[in-house]
Amino acid sequence: MRRKTGSGKNLIGGMALALLAGWSLLPLPASAETREFPSKKAPLAVETLASGLRQPWSVEVLPDGGYLVSEKAGALRLVRGGKVSAPIGGTPEVATDGQGGLLDIALAPDFVKSRMLYLTYSARGDGGAGTAVAKARLSDDGTRLEDLTRIFLMSRLTPKGQHFGSRIAIARDGSLFFGIGDRGEGDRAQDPRDHAGAILHINPDGTPHKDNPFLGTSSGLAEIWSKGHRNPQGLAIDPKDGTLLTAEHGARGGDEINNPQPGRNYGWPLVSYGRHYSGAEFDLGASAEGYEPPLYYWDPSIAPGAIAVYRGAMFPEWDGNLIVAALKYQLVARLERDDSGAVVSEERLFDGEFGRIRDVVVAPDGALLLLTDEANGALLRVSRADTAD
Repeated sequence: MRRKTGSGKNLIGGMALALLAGWSLLPLPASAETREFPSKKAPLAVETLASGLRQPWSVEVLPDGGYLVSEKAGALRLVRGGKVSAPIGGTPEVATDGQGGLLDIALAPDFVKSRMLYLTYSARGDGGAGTAVAKARLSDDGTRLEDLTRIFLMSRLTPKGQHFGSRIAIARDGSLFFGIGDRGEGDRAQDPRDHAGAILHINPDGTPHKDNPFLGTSSGLAEIWSKGHRNPQGLAIDPKDGTLLTAEHGARGGDEINNPQPGRNYGWPLVSYGRHYSGAEFDLGASAEGYEPPLYYWDPSIAPGAIAVYRGAMFPEWDGNLIVAALKYQLVARLERDDSGAVVSEERLFDGEFGRIRDVVVAPDGALLLLTDEANGALLRVSRADTAD
């Protein structure tokens, strides 16, 4: 493993959670026994909150004790008390070829009042499929989505089944940041008139945000925040200082953590660590003038999923750490940062113990929630182990 460190700030903000009424539940097998694991800073306990999920992709914490989970095939479900609900009605039709499907969930900041949530997914259209964003209202009885409205669809659809992105991070003003991969066509990540290979920034109604660098110009699409991203499947905002952070898939090496800034270019496919899958080197190598270096990178690749910034009470030793889910290496990476935001060390947790880890979320009590990307996927809770004995 090699790493590149740096720092950067982006004053954006965090998201509020909200209350949800109870839903009818279907029984699942009893959860597994709690397992304990050592770590450098604190002893850890991992319990299975639910299993039987089909390739779960995203989890949102509900303050009444429930968890809202998306499944790649298109279902949206509630997990509560070790049980999983029947699919919620009214979800969008999704293209499930390759890496496509129902992807991220984000609750609107005013969810308690509006019951509004956002979804990213792969949608079909002329020419194939592409990443879309929709908003909908959860019905009062919690059984279906109402007033489902697609507020964004990427500019060019293709039949390819890879690199859709796409996490959502919601800023203090309610605007949405989300990522789209290069859709398997690397050159698109360098085209400012193409939504592929970009971090996007839109208002809740889908219009471009006023701070976007190309808004009002002919230089690029108005929704674009930054370019040169291969496949950002992790996106988070540090609730303390508003830093926007991504976790991005490289090729043979070159998985990255970035701090996307407006109008900046993050290099793909011209600049990257590692190599192309063919073994060829990148045109401009690992760094070049005009392209932003990553805050951190992995070589060989760990295949990062989601990223979270730890700001919780359960593990004060982790304050400000980056927590990254990994698919290929089947682990959780904990990255410590210094006061400038540079990554200074990495600890790898649960290596190979639970399978592919797709999502990681910091719960309100400071525990971590993990989703395993399996046909029989699980929702896991990581807490501080009781060492009193």
